Formats: sequence, C-alpha cells, structure tokens
Amino acid sequence: MSWRMMLGLVLLVAAVFSGWSAWKQRNVPEPDTSVVERSDYLMRDFEMISLDDEGKESMTLRAPEMQRDPKDETFTITTPLFLLPDSDGQHWEMRAKSGWVSAKGDELRLTGDVRGTSPQQAAVPSTFDTQRLNVFPRKNLASTDASVTITRPGSILSGVGFETNTKTKHYTFKSQVKTRYEPNSAR
Repeated sequence: MSWRMMLGLVLLVAAVFSGWSAWKQRNVPEPDTSVVERSDYLMRDFEMISLDDEGKESMTLRAPEMQRDPKDETFTITTPLFLLPDSDGQHWEMRAKSGWVSAKGDELRLTGDVRGTSPQQAAVPSTFDTQRLNVFPRKNLASTDASVTITRPGSILSGVGFETNTKTKHYTFKSQVKTRYEPNSAR
C-alpha cells in the first residue's frame, strides 16, 4: 500500500467523521410550547340553570359562548348574563363583557363594564356599575375592590370596595363613599 493510498483513506475517514459530527451538532428547533391547548368543549347561544344543594335555583346563565379549560375545568364566558334569584324568587341581572366560573361553580368573576340590575318587581329599583365583580352564589355574596356606583330613584351612591348579600339585599361600601341626592322635582 502506497503512502498516497494511506493518505487518501485517512482523509476519507476524516471527511466522513467531520460530516457526521457536523450533522449531529446542527441546530434543531425546539418544539413550540406557546401553543394554547384547545378547550375540551364549547357551548354557543345557551341557557344553563344551576341548582343548589337543596335543588333550588342558585343561578341561571345565558351567553353567546362558553369554553371549558381542560386543565383546571374552569369556564370562560363571552358577554354573560347571570340571573341570581333573591329571597322572593325574583332575579337580579348581572351583565359583563366577560366572565369566568370556577370548576365547582361556586365562584363567578365578571370583568369589563359589569352592571347589576335589581328585579323589576323590587320596591326600590336599583342598578350598580363596576369593572370587576366576584359573585359567590352559594353564599349569596357579591364583592369587588374596584369603584362602584349604585343608582336608585332620587340618589346616586358611589365608593371603592363593595360587598352585598343578594338574599338580604344589604350592602356595604369599604371606602371613599359619596352620596348625591336628586329630588324628584329635579328629574
């Protein structure tokens, strides 16, 4: 075997080895982990009635769309309308741009232009407006740390931080409370 043949074999082995080494060390793109997992089901244009432990209505939900997250089994809702019965069986209406419901249905979070309206048959009709509201239907409780405005015939009440019992109709402001009275003759 001549030295030229030996040199050719060594160069061939070196070329094969360097090609294999370069191929193993190439940049392989990592899998895209930013892909959001799809909901496991989607409901459109629906009405759902939730019952409490005694079989009585605790809330009714109407919305154009609701999706369930398969990871934590929570629900995301587009422009929800919640109907929450009071002690007389009349319904408070709670509307918002978006909503979220816990997996067990014991907590609702309403966000974006939240508006609550008392039952039409209420002795003193009232509405309240805020940007966020957490509702706990089984406890008959609604609360927020955001600013709230309550409008009733003849008065406008506002403050920051709010809590109400939907059965007893009692409410509490936490701070910065302001009241403006509007006599009937001014309207």
